[in-house]
Amino acid sequence: MEINIQYGPAYSMGTLQLGGGEQIRVEAGSLLGMSQGVSIETQATGGLLKSLGRSIFGGESFFQNIYTAPAGGGKVHVAPALPGDLIAMELTEGTLVQSGSYVASEMGVQLDTKWGGAKTFFASEGLILLRASGSGKLVLSSYGAIHELYLEAGQVYTLDTGHLVAFSEKIGFKVRAVGGFKSTLFSGEGLVVDLTGPGKVLLQTRSQDQFLSWLIPQLPAQKDVGGSH
Repeated sequence: MEINIQYGPAYSMGTLQLGGGEQIRVEAGSLLGMSQGVSIETQATGGLLKSLGRSIFGGESFFQNIYTAPAGGGKVHVAPALPGDLIAMELTEGTLVQSGSYVASEMGVQLDTKWGGAKTFFASEGLILLRASGSGKLVLSSYGAIHELYLEAGQVYTLDTGHLVAFSEKIGFKVRAVGGFKSTLFSGEGLVVDLTGPGKVLLQTRSQDQFLSWLIPQLPAQKDVGGSH
């Protein structure tokens, strides 16, 4: 599969060029369009239990779509739900992916859930992760642009959990609160993750939770919608 990403980092689109008979797994809702002859099959990938795990704990769709190119090959166009970037990476080691960032992968990539620590359970920005393993190409999305970091052995980098896209499985991580217990429990503010190298980290320049924190107070109250009569 060849991957071409255009229009980034604000409104990215990925073109997945498939060879004859080649298959690609795509997250439900990520399809923009496809060329003639490409077929689609919807599956609970990995079986019932793994699909439930991805859906409940990983925030991903229960079902995923498998696209198969005809003998002459074909194209599948994908795009993220939010304004932002796409990145294509060759999976050579286990990688942990933030819920909502997975877009597509070759069939050799397996997905499973990994819980990011019990202390994140009560926070809206809880670190809920998917584990990508196996081999093949993986397409991930971000809200905002994607920034890559490489941490040397023992190097620690602290990141707001809402800006995390993915990181190497060999990187150590610990989620903690910067603020007091009250703010962490009720608002999700003040959560960061300490990442310890070696390995690569992908972060996004915008946070969905921060955007919603700004947007929601701007919305009219329900009783005001439609104006007075």
